[in-house]
Amino acid sequence: MLIGYARVSTHDQTPHLQMDALSGAACEKVFVEQASGAQRDRPQLLAALDYARDGAGDILVVWKLDRLARSLSQLIETVEALDRRGIGLRSLTEAIDTTSAGGRLVFHLFGAMAEFERELIRERTKAGLVAARARGRVGGRPASLSADDLVAARALLSDPTITVADVARRLDVAPATLYRHLPGGRSGLIRP
Repeated sequence: MLIGYARVSTHDQTPHLQMDALSGAACEKVFVEQASGAQRDRPQLLAALDYARDGAGDILVVWKLDRLARSLSQLIETVEALDRRGIGLRSLTEAIDTTSAGGRLVFHLFGAMAEFERELIRERTKAGLVAARARGRVGGRPASLSADDLVAARALLSDPTITVADVARRLDVAPATLYRHLPGGRSGLIRP
């Protein structure tokens, strides 16, 4: 069974072109959605995927690949999830069909390119950090609390009428930050 999925990003766009193409491709059921491609939670896409039967040879059909996913990694993740269920994917514009050997090859190439890109980014990041350290830069976020702030926090918390939230407000940090620096809060300051 061919199951169509059409998506437009904004209210002023219409899905007519996509729906006509999906209808022309003989889709028996078409799910239409108005949602940004960046959104992971797309109810009509989930409905289309739920409608597809595992291992029955169903194929999800889209007008273009960008209607299904915003990024290459998201697209590959979606195709792998479909493949695990025995569901194919067909893109009308790009003429890709994962139910054929050629279509699977294209997706494996996409996957290899995405992995290559992630490795390049990882290598560049590591090289940049090494170069920054060589110039004396230390990475990471600056400390939220100085040593003087911690001394003040301990002194304030020794007064049972002052709460951790009060101290956090005075130091302009979240209570969680205080707990991270002073595990146990007030009780962590009491030494047996």
